[in-house]
Amino acid sequence: MNTFNTDERLIRWLSLSHIQSRINDELERSLQEKHGLSLKEFYALHFISQTAEKKLRLQQLQEMVDLSQSAVSRLVARMEARNCGSLQRHVCEADRRGIYTCITELGEEKLQKALQTFNEVLQAALLEQGLKKELQSNLQEL
Repeated sequence: MNTFNTDERLIRWLSLSHIQSRINDELERSLQEKHGLSLKEFYALHFISQTAEKKLRLQQLQEMVDLSQSAVSRLVARMEARNCGSLQRHVCEADRRGIYTCITELGEEKLQKALQTFNEVLQAALLEQGLKKELQSNLQEL
């Protein structure tokens, strides 16, 4: 049985949050520097590429990337325009109100290159002195 009190749980939770924030910042910096992608843009490419038809409704993407409707719309617009377009929008034929975004060939190529950077940064962060052990300890004690 776990004998931690609420203060100890809070301290462990804050420690995990700090670790996650540090890794997010490093991922954001590396993806931006090497591929011109924000972390949210990377996630958008990833989520869309994982679907069978390589497309998602903007509303679905909004939920997956955790952005507002207007923020997702701006993100997709940037990614349509930037670098000859990593994404393309399409109106849903069955429901003219629905808008889909699909990943382009350029977007797939960009994602594959960015995925390599993402994995390298994440692995380096997890191998950082004591970080893996600290994570395991914090998770076990929560």
